[in-house]
Amino acid sequence: MTQSFPITDEHMHIDPRAKGLKAVKEFQNTGGTHIFLVMKPSWTLGIKVTKPKDHIAVFEETVDISKQINETGVTSFPVLGVHPAEITKLTEYMELSKAVETMKGGLDIAAEYVNRGLAVGLKSGRPHYPVSPEIWDASNEVMEYAFTLARDLDCAVQLHTEDVGEPELTDIANRARKTGIKMHKVVKHYAPPLVDVCERLGIFPGVLAGKGAIEEALEQGTRFMMETDYIDDPDRPGAVLGPKTIPRRTLKLAEEFGEEPFWKIHKENPEKVYEVDIEL
Repeated sequence: MTQSFPITDEHMHIDPRAKGLKAVKEFQNTGGTHIFLVMKPSWTLGIKVTKPKDHIAVFEETVDISKQINETGVTSFPVLGVHPAEITKLTEYMELSKAVETMKGGLDIAAEYVNRGLAVGLKSGRPHYPVSPEIWDASNEVMEYAFTLARDLDCAVQLHTEDVGEPELTDIANRARKTGIKMHKVVKHYAPPLVDVCERLGIFPGVLAGKGAIEEALEQGTRFMMETDYIDDPDRPGAVLGPKTIPRRTLKLAEEFGEEPFWKIHKENPEKVYEVDIEL
């Protein structure tokens, strides 16, 4: 079949030290058209963060890579923030209260990029691994701060969190709702295909396009986006899913489900959540 609709990966990392633009070409050559380009964690760039401004190097690299991607014919939209696992790194050499302020300061700087039109959303969340109650509470404080910034900017927040079911999603939704952010701008990155639950809570899922997940999501409707979380790590090639995954899976599923659901998933949904134009 001839492709007539956009194909968007809602969460990818591209690293000039790894495959870089070659990964983008793989995405493009299999039918991919748009990428939400998420900054890599500071430590993967070899940066030891001691103050908020140390995040600028990460943001600048992401914006620069985005410009290079756009020159290939693929359109990319930067998403900038502070990876929630950074709290564990920071508390190795600073007090928890200072770590929280450093992360909030990094989010303030990321918000400036959004305000200047250099990024389309913020990245935040909470650790995906067991932590102490003190770090958990501090992480939720940082995440709620990101919601407040996003509310004021009227932009989306991509959340990296623990594995979620309905109880965890409910907790996240309750924390978001009290800040006044528009709920459809709260994006659960690396989401399971809990489309019904997310719709009821108002959260927008970025469903990881693993085996069978998109079929399961489609059984509940089309209120979701698709992502690979491709991390472009030279030490972990192919993790999490490869750059060809979403174009290939989409085109295969379009033979079965038709094109209409994928106009919604790859164009209308990200346009609504991120307030961008997804055009071929």
